[in-house]
Amino acid sequence: MGRVLVIGAGGVSTVAVKKMVMNADVFTDIMIATRTKSKADKIAEDSRSVKVQTAQVNADNVSELVTLFHSFKPDLVVNLALPYQDLSIMDACLAYGVSYLDTANYEPLDEAKYEYSWQWAYKERFEKAGLTAILGCGFDPGVTSVFTAYAAKHHFDEIQCLDIVDCNAGDHHKAFATNFNPEINIREITQRGKYFEDGQWKETAPLSVHKPLDYPNIGPKESYLMYHEELESLVKNFPTIKRARFWMTFGQEYLTHLRVIQNIGMSRIDPVMFNGIEIVPIQFLKAVLPNPGDLGENYTGETSIGCRIRGLKDGRERTYYVYNNCSHEAAYKETGAQAVSYTTGVPAMIGAKLFMEGIWKKPGVWNTEEFNPDPFMKELNEQGLPWHELFNVDLEL
Repeated sequence: MGRVLVIGAGGVSTVAVKKMVMNADVFTDIMIATRTKSKADKIAEDSRSVKVQTAQVNADNVSELVTLFHSFKPDLVVNLALPYQDLSIMDACLAYGVSYLDTANYEPLDEAKYEYSWQWAYKERFEKAGLTAILGCGFDPGVTSVFTAYAAKHHFDEIQCLDIVDCNAGDHHKAFATNFNPEINIREITQRGKYFEDGQWKETAPLSVHKPLDYPNIGPKESYLMYHEELESLVKNFPTIKRARFWMTFGQEYLTHLRVIQNIGMSRIDPVMFNGIEIVPIQFLKAVLPNPGDLGENYTGETSIGCRIRGLKDGRERTYYVYNNCSHEAAYKETGAQAVSYTTGVPAMIGAKLFMEGIWKKPGVWNTEEFNPDPFMKELNEQGLPWHELFNVDLEL
């Protein structure tokens, strides 16, 4: 049904492309483009499909991107590169005339801050061009946003409290490693916590608020309040929400390593001089840490991500918990990637599929909760991320 160009060749791209190949009736032609073409070639080779082409491109360079678009003629560009490159890729999509999808919102290279304002500012330009831009179509953001929209559509008259809970109970058997790009991961975790309550944003010291939460099939895990981008769009699109928070689990060994990294200055994002060469400490750290894409082979355990919601239905209070558990071993067996990459790559493919089918397609810039959640929820069950519902349970929050 359509031609898709995937930018980026990490673990998420590995999963997304392999799942696109499995849905060959929708994705008739696929190209992977990245700065290091050999990485794209490896994904194409592993996908065992003549449909997958590869190309070299600098995603920071709008003219290079536009030239590539003219050559391949995509119907959709799926951005699985770095969040720093969102705007250059969106600019290229507008210049050429092609729709856009990503999994993480823009953040500037020189500031550890991420918010949707930069990308929402493109709304009118995409509308006038008749193009669709789908933002944050991974798991969180992405599936968690769709979970919230599904709850609002089917189970609540009014959502009042939303807690997004993200647990990785897996073990990669490394002393320290991040489950996705180390630079982005560490920047995200070391920011101040932030949550929404009674119409305003409130901040906390990084990882200072935490409590044990019980996760299905896993048990209790210490969970830390932190800011996550989908909170910004969800409180905007569901104005009845009085409180919205995001929680993520971390093991003590991980936190100890993280604290040392911060204390010795290796999490810095500003340049320093080393032997007459300017380097950014966190980028150097990324170069020496394990590649997240190589963790899958020995990864055991599972992830559990979902939404715990409190609100009103027919004048009565209701609690609702919708979640997915994903096995690292099963994800690796199917795609050669661990569950964190799988839970982001599969939703990216689903969003692209729904766009290609004309189901999630309307001019403008949209977050995933602004589309009909039902077809996406159906695809989750069919594409490897089945979800479960619990009603009127103790949300622990």
